[in-house]
Amino acid sequence: MDNFILLGKALGETVYMVFFSTVFSILLGAPLAILLVISSENNLRPNIKLNNFLGMVINCFRSFPFIILMILIFPLSRIIVGTSIGSTAAIVPLSISAAPFVARIIEGALKEVDKGLIDASLSMGASNFFIIRKVLIPEAMPQLINGLIIIIISLIGYSAMAGAIGGGGVGDVAIRYGYLRFKTDIMVYSVLVIIGLVQLIQSCGNYCVNRIKRKRG
Repeated sequence: MDNFILLGKALGETVYMVFFSTVFSILLGAPLAILLVISSENNLRPNIKLNNFLGMVINCFRSFPFIILMILIFPLSRIIVGTSIGSTAAIVPLSISAAPFVARIIEGALKEVDKGLIDASLSMGASNFFIIRKVLIPEAMPQLINGLIIIIISLIGYSAMAGAIGGGGVGDVAIRYGYLRFKTDIMVYSVLVIIGLVQLIQSCGNYCVNRIKRKRG
């Protein structure tokens, strides 16, 4: 019974970390993605220098292994949330590490939108903001949802790694109680909890994508 209570608390910490890091990584990554798309060649506001600079910055952050990035961002976590240990502190490096990944996924989804729709909107006098809000994002919604699911599942894996260095969550329980204390049952339960969480999120994402596609015929 105590094991299930422990895992239940750890699952709550994992959901807490993943939810807020997803929100913050989207807030950081989405504007970068939109800038990358509209500043690319033959797009709404072509600016090759800006596009190349943003691409370079995003690629630099993407190249950092998460564990190393988390250690490097410990001082920033301490400044923002007052500590570098625990689930709340882990949200900072989780968000920063996922933001470049989010930017690339959203960029890819927006670039899949038919260029003819954008040209038609421009010919009718639509503003760039209107095209982004009413054409690009709605048309790319199925791909964006699929990308969001990939991001969330990746963050679940990152949160498990964060548990190795004091981030809390299911990963922390698996390492501290399952691995270090040789409790195989806790290790197995932890893995099953993560698998179940991933399956649930993937199923919800598939349902949302299929529903949007059915509405569009």
